[in-house]
Amino acid sequence: MQTIETFVPITQAKAKLLDMVRQLSDTNDTIAITKNGVPEAVMLSMRKFEGLLETIDILADPEMMRQLKGSAKDVKEGRLIDLDEAF
Repeated sequence: MQTIETFVPITQAKAKLLDMVRQLSDTNDTIAITKNGVPEAVMLSMRKFEGLLETIDILADPEMMRQLKGSAKDVKEGRLIDLDEAF
């Protein structure tokens, strides 16, 4: 499970917004914005956000999940073909 790398108080976040956006574009970090020491919001890169949305879409698609489970079972049971045969 991924963790939140940085916690920033909301008062500092206001002053450091540009730096935080740059940090997110350069890394795959997640930043939590805190209020009175309690995380209240999360900042993440657009790339990471889009990845989360894609994961949610896949998990919500019963047919896709059936195919993924079938593929995992094939791998576990050794039912594989080599790359040349696949193409």
